[in-house]
Amino acid sequence: MAQESPKNSAAEIPVTSNGEVDDSREHGFNRDLKRSLPAGLGLSETQITSHGFDNTKEGVIEAGAFQGGQRTQTKSGPVILADEIKNPAMEKLELVRKWSLNTYKCTRQIISEKLGRGSRTVDLELEAQIDILRDNKKKYENILRLAQTLSTQLFQMVHTQRQLGDAFADLSLKSLELHEEFGYNADTQKLLAKNGETLLGAINFFIASVNTLVNKTIEDTLMTVKQYESARIEYDAYRTDLEELNLGPRDANTLPKIEQSQHLFQAHKEKYDKMRNDVSIKLKFLEENKVKVLHNQLVLFHNAIAAYFAGNQKQLEQTLKQFHIKLKTPGVDAPSWLEEQ
Repeated sequence: MAQESPKNSAAEIPVTSNGEVDDSREHGFNRDLKRSLPAGLGLSETQITSHGFDNTKEGVIEAGAFQGGQRTQTKSGPVILADEIKNPAMEKLELVRKWSLNTYKCTRQIISEKLGRGSRTVDLELEAQIDILRDNKKKYENILRLAQTLSTQLFQMVHTQRQLGDAFADLSLKSLELHEEFGYNADTQKLLAKNGETLLGAINFFIASVNTLVNKTIEDTLMTVKQYESARIEYDAYRTDLEELNLGPRDANTLPKIEQSQHLFQAHKEKYDKMRNDVSIKLKFLEENKVKVLHNQLVLFHNAIAAYFAGNQKQLEQTLKQFHIKLKTPGVDAPSWLEEQ
């Protein structure tokens, strides 16, 4: 009986009926190796994969994190961002597009109004109040300029009177034969300078109050008026756009545009109504504040001027006390923080 030649088990390559290599033994070997490893040791799971008989490498050992007998394999692929994460550049581009469209519509509305072709929404009562406010602002600014000029001229006169009084006082000491005459004139000029400083304090207080009223209170109201006028132009621009779309044909292409235009028109109408209400409220409060401020300041100005030119020093000082005006003594610095304590 012929004795079979021993065969190396590693050289045996099982082949299936269709000519493909049967790797069932390889999978079985891998399965046996996995079972032989003790579970729960925190080791990485090992898998031996064959890459063919004629490959220079006999196998590749792949390691994965051990998680209770199952290995988690990470898959690589394209990363898909969520829809809510938007590109900042696209957002800015969209804002620029909306701003350009809004600017175009408003410019077209302004040009059509100036040419007399477009219609504009007018609140007659509110427009009349705004015109009166602007006219009054110009008149108050003129009074403010004149009061500032008067203050500058009075300051120069007071300064000259003080210097003249000092000169008379010096001559009174050096001219014995005219001692009394120079002394009288020195006292008179010094008294006039003192009363002039008191009047100057009242005028400067009047200027500061009117300046606050004109350049802060009224200006703030006019800023709201400008916002109201801008809202009115936008409202009329989108109203005109909606009217033009409603006059055109209604089909599948125009209906979405009409709905969008209706939505934009409603939003700008609400903004316009809000700004109109804000302007009405500010005009009402401004009128009450203006009457109160100007009443006090006009009484102060009148009483101070009348007392000064009447030579009534006590009444002049009483006017300043009535309005809580403190005069700064010339040549005296403000007290330090230690003295104020």
